[in-house]
Amino acid sequence: MRKPARNHQSTPPASGAGGQSVRIVGGSWRGRRLPFPVVEGLRPTPDRLRETLFNWLQGKLAGATVLDLFAGSGALGLEALSRGATAATLVERHPAAAKQLRETAATLCGAASGAAPAPARATVLQADGYQHLLGAVTAYDGVFLDPPFADERETELCKLLSSRGWLATGSWVYVERAAARPAPVLPPGFTLWREGRAGDVGCQLLRWEPPTP
Repeated sequence: MRKPARNHQSTPPASGAGGQSVRIVGGSWRGRRLPFPVVEGLRPTPDRLRETLFNWLQGKLAGATVLDLFAGSGALGLEALSRGATAATLVERHPAAAKQLRETAATLCGAASGAAPAPARATVLQADGYQHLLGAVTAYDGVFLDPPFADERETELCKLLSSRGWLATGSWVYVERAAARPAPVLPPGFTLWREGRAGDVGCQLLRWEPPTP
């Protein structure tokens, strides 16, 4: 989750060695801290907004596969796993952030424990989110879009998701943006399900169904 270099959380995340951390709000990993390095512009989704989002998604993530673009700390994709999703792909372009994501995912999914490694549930890719959507396609049940606010490309991202086959029928798409900006223009097939705001961050939860020809 990458945004302009400003803090839109009511309280800063707890500091960790060489960086900061944000907590998982609910599910099997509730309360676990997700460390992330100090990277310019990297700001996790505020706890209050994440709690609202996953309340909206309650009962909808069991067995789901999710894509977390611009993953940053991984708070959205890993929270989804904590709440019942079976697999998450986290895409983050910054090398240090991607490295930390791999370490965190390995720990949470059991690969770093003394027991036999758990089946891989989180895949971390160091890549640009926009370029990733132009590559090989996998259909997901849920997608988290938290692109750099300054880019103002939310509509373009939704078009790429729907036109290139990234969305399974009935999938959910979460979009964050600067609250001061208008909501993105939605391509055919998207329906606004919920919307909210926390400070200077606005969000929408969308549902996608293939449009009728």
